[in-house]
This record gives sequence, C-alpha cells and structure tokens, in this order.
Amino acid sequence: MANSKAKIAVLGGTGDLGWGLALQLARAGYPVIVGSRQAEKGERAAAELKAAAPEAEVRGTANPEAAAAADIVIMTVPYASQLPTLESVRDQVQGKIFVDATVPLVPPKVMRVQLPEGGSAAKQTQEFLGEGVRVVSAFQNVAAEHLRSGSLSDEECDVLVCGNDPDARQAVVELAEAIGLRAWHAGPIDNSAVAEGLTSILIFLNKRYKLDGAGIRITGHVRG
Repeated sequence: MANSKAKIAVLGGTGDLGWGLALQLARAGYPVIVGSRQAEKGERAAAELKAAAPEAEVRGTANPEAAAAADIVIMTVPYASQLPTLESVRDQVQGKIFVDATVPLVPPKVMRVQLPEGGSAAKQTQEFLGEGVRVVSAFQNVAAEHLRSGSLSDEECDVLVCGNDPDARQAVVELAEAIGLRAWHAGPIDNSAVAEGLTSILIFLNKRYKLDGAGIRITGHVRG
C-alpha cells in the first residue's frame, strides 16, 4: 500500500538538527528525503537513518532534487548557509509549505541575540521565496540531542510555530505532534523573531547551569 503521508524533504539533513528531525519523522511513518549540498552526503546520511530506523522510507540526494520531490520542505542549515540554500531551491519550493528552522547565530557570540535587519531569519526567507511559498518558522528551540536520542516526549520542549498562513502552520503543528512534541500556533512570521532569539538564551542557560538541552514550556490552562 502506498504511503499516504506527506513526503518531507529535510535540507541540511546531514547536520545534527536536520538528521534528528529526519529520524523522528521517518520513525513516525513519513517518507523522508535527506537533502545536502552534495548528493553523496545526502545519500550517506540517508543510509545512517536507514540503519537507525530499518522500516523507514528514506533516501538522500542534493537539496534541489530533495525539495522538488517533497510536499513539505524543512530547512535546517546554519545561518551562514541560509541564503545559498534558498537560492538553490527557490524554483523547486513554489506552491509548497517551507519550514525554516534557521537561527541567526553569529559565531563566536552565539549566546548573544543577533537578529537580522529584516527582523527575523524566517521573515527574510518569506520575502526571498515570495508569496507563492507558505513559509513557516518552527523547531528552533528543540535541542538536536533530544531529536537524535531516539524517543521524544512532549515534556522535552514546546514548539512555537509562526507563519502567515494558518493552514500551513497547522500542518507543521501536526508534524511536531506526530514526533512526540507539543506545538503551538504562535502567530505571523514576524513573531519568529522571538523563537529565533530564544535559542541564544537557551545556549546561555545550558552553559551557565550545565543543562542538558534546555527547552521552553508554555504554561496555563485552556479555558472552557
């Protein structure tokens, strides 16, 4: 029987965050395509995923081919690689949901919030890709080690999901919940600045208090 779930491309899937997300999505039953700047690296990462999740539907290739073959594209690259990656897949992602997990970290001062002039990395992505792409910001505050460790609990970290299209946000909320996280609609793409900035604070907390992958939790009671 053909898999009815959306095909997910993870651009930058050879890195810690990308590989961890790909692993969790594959284990949740999603067909996953690992993208990399070089097809060979994507293929190697996919082989490692297959070894970790033998029943998963996984393959690897170069970023443009991965983006073209997917229904939803997730970008998990360092800030310095954000624009080159977007340039390489701009045509392939038109009409799709594009999830940007980029954090504007500027080494060596990664514990200092340094948002770009445009307000946020995800907002820059939306402006670059155009209105034909529904950009959603998510997964910036999830520690890669939790994703790579195997099993997740919604107690590990909440996910703030920002984007201008509510339906696209909902699709990403469902992806996060499918891999065991708790996700929240957090408003338009401009609000991504908060999630992006929080990452530097979490890095600081990890170092200052010797924490193991600090995350965030939304508290309160749902009314009625």
